[in-house]
Amino acid sequence: MKFNTIALCVLLMASTGCSDTTGSISTASAGTTAPLSGGTRMELTGRAFAPPAFRHFCARQARLCSTSGSQKLVELSDSRLAELRKVNSSVNRRIIERSDVATSGRADDWRVPAKYGDCEDYAILKKAELIKLGWPASALLLTVARSGGEGHTVLTARTSRGDLILDNRTSSVKDWSHTPYRYFARQSQENGKAWERIGSAIPII
Repeated sequence: MKFNTIALCVLLMASTGCSDTTGSISTASAGTTAPLSGGTRMELTGRAFAPPAFRHFCARQARLCSTSGSQKLVELSDSRLAELRKVNSSVNRRIIERSDVATSGRADDWRVPAKYGDCEDYAILKKAELIKLGWPASALLLTVARSGGEGHTVLTARTSRGDLILDNRTSSVKDWSHTPYRYFARQSQENGKAWERIGSAIPII
């Protein structure tokens, strides 16, 4: 099966782990209720490789790997937005950032963290906690980006007001196009084990 150069870059980037963010988490807007502005959604431009460690994660945690369900967007009420902000800031406070090598001895190891973890572990735990609050797995997508020349993983929540990012580097919940990353790929909503490339921002009209 052929994949283009961009898809190969996604594979190489995603396998490098997370950018070093120790001590850089911003909590300035944690708990705020300011409305989001100008929502956008991610354009999808084709298939991409899944990060190698993601496949092992899916084998162990099929429920959290899944994006099954018919609800592709969550209607973003004030209470739903408050849930996103609470989960994002709570997980960021509770989990201590530590590399996969330090926690598991592996270069890249995706798992639900108990005390320590790196970027994808934060994202996985946030997905787990939002599912417990009634969010559909089909609207919670693990997403890979590039930050400062290194790989980074976040959680995308698909909502009626845009694709929102939950990130271990900040306790703010932002529209994806308002974050400082170059996005490459995210889980497919049709098949959680498959990934799709991310293109430009499409404004919500």
